[in-house]
Amino acid sequence: MIRTMPIEALTLRGLVDRRRFWVMVLLAAVPVLIAVIGRAFGEGMRGEAIFDPLVVSTVLPLVALVFGTAALGSEMDDGSIVYLLTKPVRRSRIVLGKGIIAVGLTAALVVPATVLTGLIAGMGPGEPGEATLAYAIAIAVGSAAYTMAFVALSAFTSRALAIGLAYILLWEGVLAGLFEGTKTFSIRHATIGLAAQLQEAISGISPPGGSASGTAVIVLVSVIVGALALASWRLSRFQLTGGD
Repeated sequence: MIRTMPIEALTLRGLVDRRRFWVMVLLAAVPVLIAVIGRAFGEGMRGEAIFDPLVVSTVLPLVALVFGTAALGSEMDDGSIVYLLTKPVRRSRIVLGKGIIAVGLTAALVVPATVLTGLIAGMGPGEPGEATLAYAIAIAVGSAAYTMAFVALSAFTSRALAIGLAYILLWEGVLAGLFEGTKTFSIRHATIGLAAQLQEAISGISPPGGSASGTAVIVLVSVIVGALALASWRLSRFQLTGGD
């Protein structure tokens, strides 16, 4: 355990000691700011009006993309990953250590922003925070799925940031809205579906959009496990071939 701890320490330092970290902090603060403006100058708004279109669809995937691709991708790009691979550490342990830090940072920014947004915006009469709690839990799980997916993507290509952005904008933003079948492979829709299930379980009342199918949890867990396995396999191949 002692010899593998620097993986987390180095990853944390590499992700926090950069300008991008503070840009992500500002991005996570946007929903809170909108809730404050809505409360101060309007009649207020329900938290769900911000959660789906802004937090889950924009803030969460972008923060996860930046942290996920940088956690492993930076070392893959400059070749310094070789020094880590020469140590007697299992490849899955390397991916897991880096993934934990990236997921933790993503959740640490987005989940509190979700809670603050819900508390400031207000959830309406008779709903004392059920939706906020449901979305906070779902977004925590979604943070793990998004971030690990982008960690795995960065293990395969140096263009992970661009490809990840295309996935967010095109697949989840456009195609998932046009073709019903594509939602099955959308982390965004799985996260929203999990939030709907949790809200129904907590309040006993089905949310306006209806209860989602039980595939939400399966999709999210499959993405997390699959991403860990694929990234670990890629690192093993990297060691054998010496890179691309």
